[in-house]
Amino acid sequence: MRPARFILPLALLASACTHDVSDEPLAWDPTPFVIELPAGFPPMAVPSDNPLTQASVELGKTLFFDKRLSRDGTLSCASCHFPELAFSDTVPLSVGVDGLTGMRNAPPLLNLAWHEAFFRDGGVPTLERQAIAPVHDEREMAYSITRAAAALRFQEPYATLSVKAYGGELDGWSLVRALASYERTLVSGWSRWDRWMNGDATAMSEDEQRGWELFSSAELNCTACHSGFDFSDHGFHNVGQYLAYDDPGRERITLNPSDNGKFKTPTLRNIARTAPYMHDGSMASLEEVIDHFASGGLPHANRDPEMRTFVLSAEDRADLFAFLRALNDERLIDQVR
Repeated sequence: MRPARFILPLALLASACTHDVSDEPLAWDPTPFVIELPAGFPPMAVPSDNPLTQASVELGKTLFFDKRLSRDGTLSCASCHFPELAFSDTVPLSVGVDGLTGMRNAPPLLNLAWHEAFFRDGGVPTLERQAIAPVHDEREMAYSITRAAAALRFQEPYATLSVKAYGGELDGWSLVRALASYERTLVSGWSRWDRWMNGDATAMSEDEQRGWELFSSAELNCTACHSGFDFSDHGFHNVGQYLAYDDPGRERITLNPSDNGKFKTPTLRNIARTAPYMHDGSMASLEEVIDHFASGGLPHANRDPEMRTFVLSAEDRADLFAFLRALNDERLIDQVR
């Protein structure tokens, strides 16, 4: 549904030629936010009830960095999703209000506009609904979107931006939509690999090119799950990390035992910046991750059939790591200036 506009009173309309424009009441501003997409990316789907406008994205970014979204005013979304780290965290489990640790490792916030399910178990179907969970989670911000909106709505820039973005005062409805709008603009696709794939033969070194060949090979089979423009099939897989999982993963949502230990395939974009790794942050380095996949994983009953052992020479390992580092973006992911 399109946000309602504020209508000027007839008296003001009649005197439009003489009154001061600064006296006009604020109104919804439909000016679109112009998003830049990397070459080769598919079109971005945006919900019809939450179009990307300059005001909605600016409102969302302001909220993303505001610690008043947490119960005690100590945490913002950016406290666990650092822009300089591809919007990921530095610790296995992020620390929330009252020093409680979260349930899972905070994933990078990249290319979310193309995802169909959110969180590592895929339990939330839209970005708008995703924005609710961390604010309400007792282990994260431990607050309420309605209380946060009520506390902020008459303060600037929220009083102005909420009207321009959604035609009215800030509330829970507009708060989560604004956060989702900002997160949709976090697009990753400007790496050396992208330049090389788009025809710049000098963009990747020879060792990085050899690493890409290894990554794409049938022997390593990485592209069975890490495929496409986002280096992820966005599916759910058990990679044999444990024989018994404390966290049931996808099973927590589907209640199907065959989904035990399955987690959403993470993107590999900016992977060199987003340690630690895995759903629980238990692997501190890419070396550990490669060693795990080379081993084929532990023989859990739900281990993905695509998991297989492989052997890498020292040179192969160096080339593979070089390629993975070539997936780092060379420009800022945040397009809001």
